[in-house]
Amino acid sequence: MNTGRIIAAVAVLALVSGCASTPRVKEDPSFAPVKPKAAAEPQRATGAIYQARSRPASTRPLFEDAIAQGVGDLLTIRLVEQTEASKEASTTTGKSQEIGLESPTVFGREVTDDGTPILSGSVGAERDFDGNGESSQSNSLEGEITVTVAEVMANGNLVVRGEKILSLNQGDEYVRFSGIVRPEDIQPDNTVLSTKVANPRIAYGGSGVIDDANSMGWLARFFNSAIWPF
Repeated sequence: MNTGRIIAAVAVLALVSGCASTPRVKEDPSFAPVKPKAAAEPQRATGAIYQARSRPASTRPLFEDAIAQGVGDLLTIRLVEQTEASKEASTTTGKSQEIGLESPTVFGREVTDDGTPILSGSVGAERDFDGNGESSQSNSLEGEITVTVAEVMANGNLVVRGEKILSLNQGDEYVRFSGIVRPEDIQPDNTVLSTKVANPRIAYGGSGVIDDANSMGWLARFFNSAIWPF
């Protein structure tokens, strides 16, 4: 075998193996973690009895709950999503119509051609439509994901976001979550149910060999698309 071909084959194999080792799922900046704000500089003494002090973001008072309350704090979301939907529709229509035209008479006699009336006729039309449709869908998602507080709203609610990417042998999987959490719904163990989160955005997907096997090919997608006339 030619040496040049051997080198080219080795280069192709190295390129393929390198591509296979790199993650297929890219991080989404909209779900990136948020770092806590730097602590403000301590205020100078003014001579008053009470002196306001600013504490670092990494410290908490002794009797304060260790739950998320500031930008950059961690919060665990318990995913307990389950949805079911069904829809059924049936439509039946029908229409029939008939128009008749008798042969007119001229001077008391019908207009004929060799005894056959030529000015009489009738028009009839009939159409029917029968359509049925049924759709059902069921989804379930359970698990946990730890997110960070991205913003503290004026009313005290927390805007959280985060993602989890798992690189497996046959592909990658990711879970992304964002929403608004009310501090009252946070449990003492710093967790909150996903059903208690307002405006939730949950994304679950993956890529790799298994995902490719479950995906429809481009030709099959064309025949199943709305532009296919038949």
